[in-house]
Amino acid sequence: MNLAKLLLALILAFPTIAAADVVIGESGTTCAQDGACTNRFHPDIPMVASADPGERIVMKGKNARDLQLVSTDQSAADRFASAGPSGIAHPLVGPVYINGAERGDVLAVTIESIDPGPIGWTSASPFGFAADAIGMESRFILWRLTDEYAETEALPGVRIPNASFPGVIATMPDADMLSTMLEREASLAEAGGAVLLPDTDSAQPTSLCGEEGSKPGECLRTIPPRENGGNMDIRYLKVGTTVYLPCNIDGCGLSIGDFHYAQGDGEVSGTAIEMDADITVRTEVFKNGPDLSHGPHYAGPATLLDIPSTSFYATTGYPLKAAGEIPGDIEYLANTKAANLTNLSKDLNLAAQNALVAMIDYIERTYGYDRTQAYMIASVAVDLRIAQLVDIPNVGVTAILPLDIFVQ
Repeated sequence: MNLAKLLLALILAFPTIAAADVVIGESGTTCAQDGACTNRFHPDIPMVASADPGERIVMKGKNARDLQLVSTDQSAADRFASAGPSGIAHPLVGPVYINGAERGDVLAVTIESIDPGPIGWTSASPFGFAADAIGMESRFILWRLTDEYAETEALPGVRIPNASFPGVIATMPDADMLSTMLEREASLAEAGGAVLLPDTDSAQPTSLCGEEGSKPGECLRTIPPRENGGNMDIRYLKVGTTVYLPCNIDGCGLSIGDFHYAQGDGEVSGTAIEMDADITVRTEVFKNGPDLSHGPHYAGPATLLDIPSTSFYATTGYPLKAAGEIPGDIEYLANTKAANLTNLSKDLNLAAQNALVAMIDYIERTYGYDRTQAYMIASVAVDLRIAQLVDIPNVGVTAILPLDIFVQ
């Protein structure tokens, strides 16, 4: 066999050694040093790369607070135990321009692999859910991560299995959506609700969102999830899941980050096992995709959920409403202030209601049942699960439909 034939045979025998189509981000750097890292949402943030639908995209991501961790020695952890979210949260890889995607399309993002970094961290702080009632103290712990499990000397006898997923996956809002989000969150803050308004602390890109940037007051924080996705913190967005996101601008502007090694439903302390990670995804563009007006959808094998079905479909809900409406569960308060808001703070009931309405809409439209039938199907088969309770102002609920119940 001559040399040319030998080389051809080797290439055919080992197709997996081919390089990934698109690689974005830099390992071992801070967000400010990495030209592919941002931590705000705005339609004017420049795209850092482009990819065709179907191409593999590898994103080299950073942990939620961009901490440069080099050791799991717990004695060095105290200096990281500051309370609450910092301005850096969350460093994201992106935005990525998806070629051929147009405003109004739906972008499907399938997660193919997640490779954890060697060190993770978890903190407990007053920022967590029900922290004042629990009477906890601020604490920061470090984890040793492998492909199989996480361990920490701070919790002897505890071993957490790998269940990695990205806490943040989003597209960029357009100008109208941005204006709506800014207005409703400003109104909520004025009414005394819990919300994180735009600020310049550690904001990236600095040219747009920093203190000397051109539009610092318009750059959305990444803490709450919104209609464009964002910090959904849904632990079921693991390898094998497809996330459906709205394409609000041409190219969509896909961003991913806030990598979690493992998380319980609710993420009650305010953090999961946070980590650096490399994630590989593929995208697909749909011209007539699902209605995502209530928030992103996602689908995948039911083994990710431990439900009695071989596959599932899910919707999301957040505490958003029309101006003038008062949710039924707070009508007794005669709260006229709430009527004028379109965004309520940490209202889990309203979030659950919105996730349920989105699911009823989906069943009705997809399977042809009338609304009452869809409501009854949801009553006996759909799981409402908490996604997260800490991403102010928008707590998140997801409604999960086992698809095997449909036998025809």
